[in-house]
Amino acid sequence: MRANAAPARFPHLRQDFAASLVVFLVAVPLCLGVAVASGVPAELGLVTGIVGGLVTGLMRGSSIQVSGPAAGMTVLVFEAVTEFGVAALGVIVLLSGLVQIALGVLRWGRWFRAISVSVVEGMLAGIGLVIIAGQVYAAAGVEAPASGLGKIAGLPGAIVEVAGSRTALVSLAVGAGTIAVVVLWQRLPERVRAVPGALAAVVLATAATQLLGLPIATVEVDGLLGAVQPIGLDAFGRLGDVALLGTALAFALIASAESLFSAAAVDRLHDGPRTRYDQELIAQGTGNAVCGVLGALPMTAVIVRSSANVQAGAKTKASRVLHGVWLLLFAALLPATLGLIPLAALAGILVHAGWKLIPFRAVASLWRAHRGEALILVVTAVAIVAVNMFEGVLIGLALSVAKAAWDASHIRLTVVDKGVGPVQAHLSGNATFLRLPKILDTLEALPHDRPVELDLSDLHHLDHACRTALENWSERHSSLLTAPPKPAEPSTL
Repeated sequence: MRANAAPARFPHLRQDFAASLVVFLVAVPLCLGVAVASGVPAELGLVTGIVGGLVTGLMRGSSIQVSGPAAGMTVLVFEAVTEFGVAALGVIVLLSGLVQIALGVLRWGRWFRAISVSVVEGMLAGIGLVIIAGQVYAAAGVEAPASGLGKIAGLPGAIVEVAGSRTALVSLAVGAGTIAVVVLWQRLPERVRAVPGALAAVVLATAATQLLGLPIATVEVDGLLGAVQPIGLDAFGRLGDVALLGTALAFALIASAESLFSAAAVDRLHDGPRTRYDQELIAQGTGNAVCGVLGALPMTAVIVRSSANVQAGAKTKASRVLHGVWLLLFAALLPATLGLIPLAALAGILVHAGWKLIPFRAVASLWRAHRGEALILVVTAVAIVAVNMFEGVLIGLALSVAKAAWDASHIRLTVVDKGVGPVQAHLSGNATFLRLPKILDTLEALPHDRPVELDLSDLHHLDHACRTALENWSERHSSLLTAPPKPAEPSTL
């Protein structure tokens, strides 16, 4: 009886156990790389991964997707750390988590699905560009400019600087080699690819650095307990800082959007239970609140780890919880291992991750079918690079709303003039103030010495501005006619 109890209670334990190991191996280099790129100790990336597994992983929402530090938040976190300092990061992440919980309780999770996909993909593309530019400097071991535009503009000068330094060239070669291993790993036999490419690349780079005695920088290690700095009461004194509160709101909105879009993508990869968006938002918020208390990085659901979880055969949330256990054991028992990893290798991992954030195929397909959406994507990405992440996303959202309003006001005015009898004008679609100038220009160009029949029967919507303008036009036009224009039913003009 006892021998059969465990399989009966956990029928998918074998698949979930195997999947958890795969997700753990994928998560380790990404957790470390995101933390270093964000300007915080590498161990804090592992802390966020642990919380994502042990806290968010146990909660309801999505049973398959995996949470942890994400490359998509790197730019925003780096900007926050630069402006407010590492000590303030915990308060920002805690507040963002509380906002997410509130949004979930208010059942606003589903509304994040209404955000234009072009804005989200533009956001990821802009983040990817900034990550790539910034991590090229990190791979070479040289200091990067603060702004995204400065990073890109400064690349020619950085190349000249690197060319004159043997140490920088060696470091850059390690980063380039890491990228090459990750890319080429996918072409190896399936049995070899059981080991994640990112992990293999970091292990090989670390081994080469140690065996050859290469003079390049490695990860600084303080130990898990040394890196965790729980927020104190004095940190809450900054709650009156409007800029800090705005950053926390940006964390919450962007992390929520990325998590719920990831959930929608993961749902397409498996046939298990669907994501409950409001509960998933509460789970993400709870995880971020815990991360904030510990002074760690913010978390989101991560598509790379989630897809690896699905592909490895995970069936229940046990796989993501176990992956958090493995991260905790690794950080607690093998901290010295982190100090052997070259920073250039982690930079290479982030360059590859940044490249995958740029939706080249989406841009091409949108340009062919929906050029307006492609323009929104590109403008959002450029704005993030040129200004900052939060304002870039706001610009993208504003463009998306403007385009939706323009599309919603689509109107067609057809004029039929048979040369004798009344001129027939037929309006169809949505008559709003946005298209009013075009409507009036066409109507006022009609002959003034003949009657006009204005047919409004196919209008789906007629706003107040258009109704008033058409009534005024009708009155003016009728003054020149023996018979005033006759709007067809259901018009009340």
